[in-house]
Amino acid sequence: MHSHPRTGDIDPFFVFDYRPLDAAEHLTADQRPTTYWDVVAGNRGPAPVPTWVVQDAGALDTELGVLKTGKEADVFLLERAAGIPGHNTEATCLLAAKRFRDTHHRTFHRSTVYAEGRGVRRSRDQRALAKGTAYGRRVAAGRWAYAEWEALRTTWAHGVPVPYPVSLDGTELLMEFIGDPDGLAAPRLAQVQADPPLMAHLWEQTRRVVLQLAELGWAHGDLSAYNLLVHQETLVVIDLPQVVDVVANPQGPALLHRDCSTVARWFGQRGVEADAEELFAEATRGHPRG
Repeated sequence: MHSHPRTGDIDPFFVFDYRPLDAAEHLTADQRPTTYWDVVAGNRGPAPVPTWVVQDAGALDTELGVLKTGKEADVFLLERAAGIPGHNTEATCLLAAKRFRDTHHRTFHRSTVYAEGRGVRRSRDQRALAKGTAYGRRVAAGRWAYAEWEALRTTWAHGVPVPYPVSLDGTELLMEFIGDPDGLAAPRLAQVQADPPLMAHLWEQTRRVVLQLAELGWAHGDLSAYNLLVHQETLVVIDLPQVVDVVANPQGPALLHRDCSTVARWFGQRGVEADAEELFAEATRGHPRG
């Protein structure tokens, strides 16, 4: 802005017209502004944040498709991008968005086995859960999302091979996408055809997962070849909302034993010497409170 040389008034021929741009105006139906900085600090992933995570407040999330559908949640592939598309300054990362359903699915009926020993802070929530109201179903979905968020944060910090938890926003959990840069997801262990040495190596990794969880006093609760991914010959554990405390949950030891039996049987059917009872005994000995 310039002052008039004689009167000191604002030059009427020079006008600074400021109008903020609404980013939403330029988004397509499958895009949204990043949610990373919209959530409270405790709902962002643990430090140190991996360098691949795009944290730019101006980034956009673009939904690329469905990775998995399930009874309690669907998982979508997102690309988070910041900068100018097509230029070297653009930063991108792929994320898996797990969105928990708020309807009363069969999985939530059986969830009481896993939820034993977990408290509900508000009596209103407890009553709604017991009655199965619409609000109660939303509470249930939120509880499962938060349970998986906390499980991922804890296991990541403990060195368990899990996807890095990026953020939690209500019933949507954003985490590291396990797969190739072009969006091809890593296969489940159940889909892998491997030679005997690699299969034995995968068994040793599976054993280690069970023992690492036992060090935390936990059992996965539903461990199988269907919730273990294989990426570049390395196992990654997924689907952790039902993780159980082996002490606080009366069903904990039985669920730990079932985990051991399920994975040992799968590997045994493929020629690997996998002893479920030996693994269960070792996991029990490694329990920090048992």
